[in-house]
Amino acid sequence: MSGPVLTIELAESVPHAVVQQIRKLLLRSSAQFEEKRFGEYDLSVNAESLGIADTEGTDGHRPIMVSLMGPGVGDEAIFDAEHVDQGDQQHLLGFTPTHAVNVIAFCSSTVDHVVTALLTAAIMDLTGGVANAELAADQVATVSELPGVVAVTLGSWPAAYGSAEFLRAWAEQPGFRLLK
Repeated sequence: MSGPVLTIELAESVPHAVVQQIRKLLLRSSAQFEEKRFGEYDLSVNAESLGIADTEGTDGHRPIMVSLMGPGVGDEAIFDAEHVDQGDQQHLLGFTPTHAVNVIAFCSSTVDHVVTALLTAAIMDLTGGVANAELAADQVATVSELPGVVAVTLGSWPAAYGSAEFLRAWAEQPGFRLLK
């Protein structure tokens, strides 16, 4: 079963030193760590390392992939494909994304959603950028009022764009759940 995905939109490539900081963060947060390529990691994130009590009767380790994308980093074709339908994001974000970081959970329990949000926020503390989160129609009103929201788009595929502060505030909301 696949789980939620968050994307960090970036205005430029992530400097090598920052990628090393991300790597160290992921190593500290994970019981299992595999570097697939520079900037792409398969993890078994320990929920407690992010301050999350795993009450779902599991071992507390959540399967996650973190992948930097864009020119000179890797997965350029995936980056291009994911951004072709988003049009010009300059008016929403204040920049046109050239790179991104995807944080992908491989399970979809409540804990996986919170781990995905808080791990993404921790990565954003290092990279900056703007989180891109798809929304269900009934989530638009809730997220629009949260701190750190940069923009909310409506229509057939609503989305929220925001800071690490936004992700942390949203994860604290009752019934929090990422769309995908």
